[in-house]
Amino acid sequence: MSAARGAEPQRPSVTIPRLAEMKAAGEPIVMVTAYDYPSAQIADEAGVDVVLVGDTAAMVVLGYDATTPIRMDEMVTMAAAVRRGLKRPLLIGDLPFGTYEASNELAIESAQRYVREAGCDAVKLERGGPSVDRARAIARSGIPVMGHVGLTPQTASALGGFKTQGRSAEAAAKLAEDALALQSVGCFAIVFEAVPAAVTELVASRLDVPTIGIGAGPGTSGQVLVWHDLLGIHGGHSPRFIKRYADMRGEMTDAVRAYANEVRDGRFPGPEHVYSVEPQELDALRRYLEQESLASKSAWEWEPLP
Repeated sequence: MSAARGAEPQRPSVTIPRLAEMKAAGEPIVMVTAYDYPSAQIADEAGVDVVLVGDTAAMVVLGYDATTPIRMDEMVTMAAAVRRGLKRPLLIGDLPFGTYEASNELAIESAQRYVREAGCDAVKLERGGPSVDRARAIARSGIPVMGHVGLTPQTASALGGFKTQGRSAEAAAKLAEDALALQSVGCFAIVFEAVPAAVTELVASRLDVPTIGIGAGPGTSGQVLVWHDLLGIHGGHSPRFIKRYADMRGEMTDAVRAYANEVRDGRFPGPEHVYSVEPQELDALRRYLEQESLASKSAWEWEPLP
């Protein structure tokens, strides 16, 4: 890889024990979402530690206005594509709405699909409460689980919409209880989403497992952002905790517009974009096409060139 492109030195593959070591050493964990093969390749080349195939794909890839409509089959297809593009990062599959809540058996079956069909290293589920039992069951089946507290998009309507969570002492205490419960049943890490920074810092300091923040301040073991948000691909309103590191939507729009203009102006394709043919072969084709009987032939009556 070229140093001019800011390539990271080669590092060993990230494992769950490695994440625990990073937390212990105070080494920040870098996590992003990805949903396809080329994005996974870029994340790998950029040196991120963890890639989440998140159910946010429902909104940023499939065009839904919530995360809940996406199906397990769709998630597995995307996760398998991401797996093919990754070498070093840990790969986590996000369990979509309706694929784990009903029973421990369903939760295990869904988690197994991620491992068996997509090659995921772990799965993630949302909330505490009943999800704690599901997390325990999945972990006991041998599949690592990441928890998720605070704003949980799958149940955003029950939380009053996409709002900051844990602003009152009571709500923050419930968040802490959920996080501790998820840790106690074997979750190897926990995501904190849209939680006041001071609350996150207090709760995270009482956890032994790594914590990953998104809109939760700097007091976690690492950070995660949605691919389309950090690259400026997703249009519309963005939460205040999003930082755009590029305007790829604008650059892509400009590029497609330039292409369209060149096609309409006759500037593309140019001589450098076409293939050549030997003159004698072209002459033979021309003589063949100029036969008067050619136009009257049916497709199955055509004879090869002499």
